[in-house]
Amino acid sequence: MSERHLYISDMDGTLLGTDSLVSPRTASILSELSRRGVLFTVATARTPATVEPLLADVESTVPAIVMTGAALWDRVTQSYIEPHFIDDREIERILQACQRHGITPLIYTLTADDKTIDVYCPGALDAGQQQFVDERSSFRLKRFHLSTPLPTESRARVVLIYILGAMAEVEKLAAEIDQDCNCSISVYADIFDSTRSNLEIFAPGVSKAAGIKRLIEITGATGTTVFGDNMNDLSMMAVSDRAIAVDNAVDAVKQAADMVIGPNTADSVASFIASEN
Repeated sequence: MSERHLYISDMDGTLLGTDSLVSPRTASILSELSRRGVLFTVATARTPATVEPLLADVESTVPAIVMTGAALWDRVTQSYIEPHFIDDREIERILQACQRHGITPLIYTLTADDKTIDVYCPGALDAGQQQFVDERSSFRLKRFHLSTPLPTESRARVVLIYILGAMAEVEKLAAEIDQDCNCSISVYADIFDSTRSNLEIFAPGVSKAAGIKRLIEITGATGTTVFGDNMNDLSMMAVSDRAIAVDNAVDAVKQAADMVIGPNTADSVASFIASEN
């Protein structure tokens, strides 16, 4: 495969194993490929606060698509690139809808130096949300502000409004926001708890697909292959030259894929890329 071919992998359920880590074998394979000039990166709903620790042993100079495409992350300069901010009027509509549904959103804002995310939690968190926060509260690239309304000075730099909750309630809220607000949304089942759903709300036009198109421009890639497992990977699969699902992917992703490879537990993404290079 040409070294101008760009490989992009989802993280959770695809590149990461069931322990939510990059295996030493995958890290070794991908780092060696990157040293040889193979273009590899990730496209994920995660922020750099968790992307960087997870990819600590993976050498790659291609920017990562983070927060489902709300921004790119330059792994070399450790800074955000081209963030997309949600309009203040839409923020107000979204917060009012959350209040009507009794759901506390997590509001992600980017600091002025484009280095760090401040997350504001304006209300009480349920057990699942609290666990989510606790697992991330020590990361250097993300700071949580619990029981704190969104400050006026931060409203112009909101890149993501994230909601985690009971599936039925989250899907009702998602439908209302999709109808009433000029935003991009992504709603999908939580891979760790099948009774809960994730709802991500972004500026218009944000998606993994849009992030891939921008990476093609940045890298000069002549072709793309993407790897995924969940519903929020479908948009990037649709715009790539080749879409590959891991064996543990949901049925809709397998059906949309050009090929199905082994599961995320078997270093399948790294092994496939190595087989072509």
